[in-house]
Amino acid sequence: MAQEGATDLPAQDLPAEQPPTRDLPAAVLFACTMNSVRSPMAAAILRHLAGRRSYVESAGVRAGGSDHFAETVMDEIGISISDHKPHTLRDLHDTSFDVIVTLSPEAHHQALELTRTMAVEVEYWATFDATMMVGHGSREQILQAYRGVRDQLFQRIKRRFGFEGGPTV
Repeated sequence: MAQEGATDLPAQDLPAEQPPTRDLPAAVLFACTMNSVRSPMAAAILRHLAGRRSYVESAGVRAGGSDHFAETVMDEIGISISDHKPHTLRDLHDTSFDVIVTLSPEAHHQALELTRTMAVEVEYWATFDATMMVGHGSREQILQAYRGVRDQLFQRIKRRFGFEGGPTV
């Protein structure tokens, strides 16, 4: 007698097993140099995808100012970062993150120093600093650089945190 849910299909006709999705960490920190572009974008994207299933924060080695190009390209995909106030890793009141994703070499070094006595996973994702384009191209060229950063972060976050079937940019 066949068990419920069993199939009589030959093994080659069975659907390919999907790669396991990673469990969504309870708390994730994205860190970059100024907390104005890369880390706020990444944090907003993960918040958008995860909803309330994960606590997500961003910080920088130094606090920069708000970045209107970053706000513009995030608004293009329906995610607002206009309320973001840049702050530093030292400003964090709670450092009990499960995963810290650093997006610049300086932030990676600082995060490793901050967590050397903590049990936390620190990952480095090399991410272009689109602010280097400001003053070196047309408005559209600058926005294209920012869009590239946004789209790279969106895809990387989807892969890393198991949102492969979710929305795309």
